[in-house]
Amino acid sequence: METHMTHFKELLEKELRTVTDELRTLGIHNPENPHDWVATSTETMVGEADENVSADHAEALEERTATLADLERRYNDTVRALEKIEAGTYGICEISGEPIEEERLQANPAARTCVAHKEEEVSLA
Repeated sequence: METHMTHFKELLEKELRTVTDELRTLGIHNPENPHDWVATSTETMVGEADENVSADHAEALEERTATLADLERRYNDTVRALEKIEAGTYGICEISGEPIEEERLQANPAARTCVAHKEEEVSLA
């Protein structure tokens, strides 16, 4: 079992590096909340912009914010999974308390639920 934990820890650490790098391209880490990232704009506005340019900037920021939200969820799930490995609770479904199937963990090492409760995972806090 220790070999499995080492394997999953390596996968999770790699995922954490990847997601963190992606997050840094879209936003900044909120120093007041370690689980929160804030989207940043790539555009700087000098003077008055016309309405179309302003609308384009707002739309781009909205898209960045949506992408960042998905990455932030992946980031937090990955951090949580690594904490569970350290605590000895990794691989246990947060809803049923039963072991998460190894196939599910191979597909998604940060999974928080077993296959039976997969659809409910998004509602977990």
